[in-house]
Amino acid sequence: MDKRQVLQASPLFEMLAQPELAFIAELCKPARFAQGEVVFEEGDVGDSLFVIVNGEVEVLHRQGKDGERVLAVLRAPDFFGEMSLIDKDHRSATVRARSDVALLHLTAENLVAFRKNHKDGFSFLLINIARVLSARLREANARLVALGR
Repeated sequence: MDKRQVLQASPLFEMLAQPELAFIAELCKPARFAQGEVVFEEGDVGDSLFVIVNGEVEVLHRQGKDGERVLAVLRAPDFFGEMSLIDKDHRSATVRARSDVALLHLTAENLVAFRKNHKDGFSFLLINIARVLSARLREANARLVALGR
């Protein structure tokens, strides 16, 4: 797997220069999960994000004692887990492999190293996270409005 190509396809890394992509690609660690395996649980302490290389994951929210609701299905080149890096809070949802999935894993520590070495690239990374979070919020708002009709 060419990690740099995977990262370049992700909206998380738009506007990054080739040296910045190369640096962050070196920081990424591959991770694999089989269909049905949990990547992380709602309520876990979050200190990392994941970029999908291939396969699909589903984002789930607990409902009641034994229920869960699918909030989203993500596939390459999507990313997830960024919220806990931004707000330093617990995971707001569970993410489970919907198929066998290959991921790239970046920790908060990795991102600190990236910031120290590539300040401009780190700024672009934060802007990209904000863009995606904004788009997800707009989509959630639209769904809420549709439910109210």
